[in-house]
Amino acid sequence: MILCFDIGNTDIYGGVCEGRELVAEFRKANHFHPSADEFGVFVRQILSSKGVKLESLKAVAVASVVPDCIGMVREAARSYLGIDPLILKAGVKTGLKIRTNNPSEVGADRIANAIAAVELYPAMDRIVVDMGTATTFCAINQKDEYLGGVICAGMGLSMKALAQNTAKLPYVDLVRPGNCLGKTTVESIQNGLYFSHLGLIREVVGRLKEEAFEGREPVVIGTGGHAGFFREESLLSAYVPDLVLRGLCRAVELNSTL
Repeated sequence: MILCFDIGNTDIYGGVCEGRELVAEFRKANHFHPSADEFGVFVRQILSSKGVKLESLKAVAVASVVPDCIGMVREAARSYLGIDPLILKAGVKTGLKIRTNNPSEVGADRIANAIAAVELYPAMDRIVVDMGTATTFCAINQKDEYLGGVICAGMGLSMKALAQNTAKLPYVDLVRPGNCLGKTTVESIQNGLYFSHLGLIREVVGRLKEEAFEGREPVVIGTGGHAGFFREESLLSAYVPDLVLRGLCRAVELNSTL
């Protein structure tokens, strides 16, 4: 079994893969970065609650967009699991050809998503739309070349910006509304967040299709904490909520010396 961690700005998303199957998953808020001991205790407790035996773990993989957390997770894995984790970063085998101006600056979560997209949809053009704190778009062509992408504020971050920078607009729950026309302030904000993001996805996917794939039709994969709101929209070809964990598991295989 492989234990994987996707360390984001808002949450730490974790899971255990056995072969190609995700057998356990969990989330932990990452607003206040835990210490190695706190995180190690949490991981052992959550694995126990999921019925995962520590001795069954063969590897640990980490993708982090929070540099300060990498050392913490590495220390926790070594001290509490007895495993030196694979940190997804420059120099790690990915099976991708990174065609950006500065490959080392591409986020580890985006690389993990791309690794999984290549495995799930071989010999195809792909766009990964990851909707978390940020909403990111990644273009990977049929040759498994990572061509670049787009980074935007996510739905939650947009809502937070409205609430924190205005006098009367409140925090709201994120929802998938039935109509665009809001009848209350809360409805208007909720609808604005959803439909502006829907328009964002449509526009960016359309432009990437022309710029990256010369008009060819790519598979569009939705993932991330907010992607579920859009899973029924025709813009998405597939909804794969655990895409980043699948990519980390594959990264372990690509870098295995066994």
